[in-house]
Amino acid sequence: MTEITLQEVFAQKHNPYPAYARLREQGPLARWNWMGQDMWLATTYEDIIALLKDPRLTIDMQKLLSPGHEQSPGGGYSARYVPLAGMRHLLNTDLPDHSRLRTLVSKAFTPRMIEQLRPRIQQIADDLLDAVQEQGEMDLVADFAFPLPINVISEMLGVPSEDRQQFRTWTQTIVQSQGAALSSEKQDAGRAAEAEFINYVKALIATKRKHPDNSLTSDLVRVEEQGDKLSENELISMIFLLLTAGHETTVNLLGNGTLALLEHTDQLELLRADPSLLPSAIEELLRYTTPVSLTAPRWALEDIVLHGQVIRRGEMVRCALLGANTDPQEFADPEVLNILRQENQHLAFSKGIHFCLGAPLARLEGQIAIGTLLRRLPHLRLAVSPEQIAYKDAGSLRALAALPVTF
Repeated sequence: MTEITLQEVFAQKHNPYPAYARLREQGPLARWNWMGQDMWLATTYEDIIALLKDPRLTIDMQKLLSPGHEQSPGGGYSARYVPLAGMRHLLNTDLPDHSRLRTLVSKAFTPRMIEQLRPRIQQIADDLLDAVQEQGEMDLVADFAFPLPINVISEMLGVPSEDRQQFRTWTQTIVQSQGAALSSEKQDAGRAAEAEFINYVKALIATKRKHPDNSLTSDLVRVEEQGDKLSENELISMIFLLLTAGHETTVNLLGNGTLALLEHTDQLELLRADPSLLPSAIEELLRYTTPVSLTAPRWALEDIVLHGQVIRRGEMVRCALLGANTDPQEFADPEVLNILRQENQHLAFSKGIHFCLGAPLARLEGQIAIGTLLRRLPHLRLAVSPEQIAYKDAGSLRALAALPVTF
């Protein structure tokens, strides 16, 4: 069998499962260059669980520049545009800083607190469908999958409704700057979009200082003003991260998840006939579609031996979450969508201390959004053939460019 390249794997957005199977067959750990980065890629469930919990790997690139770790990060990563690279936030800190930052916002994202948002999320879903129901068609991404999570997280953070579309523009530009094309123009556009976005966040913080309310932003501003738990830099990056991560991956869950159901009509009808299966269905859609294919980079703080391979200090490691979620050693018939699947311990939200903070929110949004679509649009179907559906060049995200549907 001809060896498959990582570029070929990530090019298979619509049906990536055979490509990941071939990648695993080539070995559980491989050395690759992708998007200008030299890295080790883990592809099996067991290895990825172990690596995501291994304290010998750091998500904080700066640790490799500190005393005792003078070797600069390998892989050409530091030469690329990396969003929020100069700021401290949940996705680039290890213990104990990560715990300090996470504790400040974790209460707002507990399942109990998120459940209180159910009526409002349901109202948003209904309002979005009210706006398109008479048309008989829509772009499910632009008209439903995007505005639902951006409205939810914006309301949590106290962002005015008139500003929310601008977030989509900024986020799109930043995400596209991380794509495989890796053009200097896209990276420059990403930097410019980030600068504008950060300026907006600074203005939002200033507004909440003068006019505090019951939003999560105001809560964080009060913590920052106390001076001992949150710096201004961390405050800015926290809000930036919540606004971007708080909607982009859920957009992809709703888009890819709906597409998967429309392509598997037996599962669609099973779910339509029994809405009590929604929680199980969302878990299976998270596993099957895996909105974020790759984890954020980690770097070895010391030499690590895995499967006879030596990961040298300073070398980059990334984990293929979609590979783990379709590993036949963990999941029976992994390439089959089965909303009745039991023991579905997928890694769509990662694992370890960097487990996705917003998992309860994403799950609830998924249940409400897809449940509402199936209830209110009983004749929902694709308006184009699956081969005509386009994906964005969005790096490790499986992101639909559009999803035309009729109903």
